Amino acid sequence: MNRLEQLKRHLRPGRVYRRADLAQWSKSVDRHARELVDQGMLQKLRNGLYYYPKASAFGRVPPDEKELVRTFLKEDDFLLTSPNAYNALGVGTTQLYNSRVVYNHKRHGRFTLGGKPFEFRRKPRFPRQLTEEFLLVELLNNLSELAEDPTAVRERARAKAKELNADRLQRAARDYGKVATRKFFERALSRAA
Repeated sequence: MNRLEQLKRHLRPGRVYRRADLAQWSKSVDRHARELVDQGMLQKLRNGLYYYPKASAFGRVPPDEKELVRTFLKEDDFLLTSPNAYNALGVGTTQLYNSRVVYNHKRHGRFTLGGKPFEFRRKPRFPRQLTEEFLLVELLNNLSELAEDPTAVRERARAKAKELNADRLQRAARDYGKVATRKFFERALSRAA
């Protein structure tokens, strides 16, 4: 069995691989990766990042976004979300955005992975899971970047703050909020008391 065939035996459909992952099974990793891309077995997502597509009745399945980000960052410590998540808060945001936001400790900037835009934001702290409190704080942190009426959203966010758990919201504002966001929630919650 030649080395390319040995490499193929280690690959699994639906997985994203870094060049370093492939190098453990091949002494000519660049040549073998290029051959597998040419054969259609691997899809090059960006330099040094490859995907072995899963097949479905409707064609090739794109890579799972969490798997893609996990492989790109080489770690599990990140939070993947989108500005579209703000729409679920019920504060009047209705725009749909074609971007994903990745809170992490390593990377900062815009990257295209598998043809999709990702904005990596390096943060010292972020929750393990999305919560309404964190989303509301991030909505106010990023309000200037959104295509919404800021005055109307702030007014609805003030009302939403009164519906949420005050302790958790204060903690989220303290841990994740910009100075203006922390002040906004201090005033909103003091009026609710």
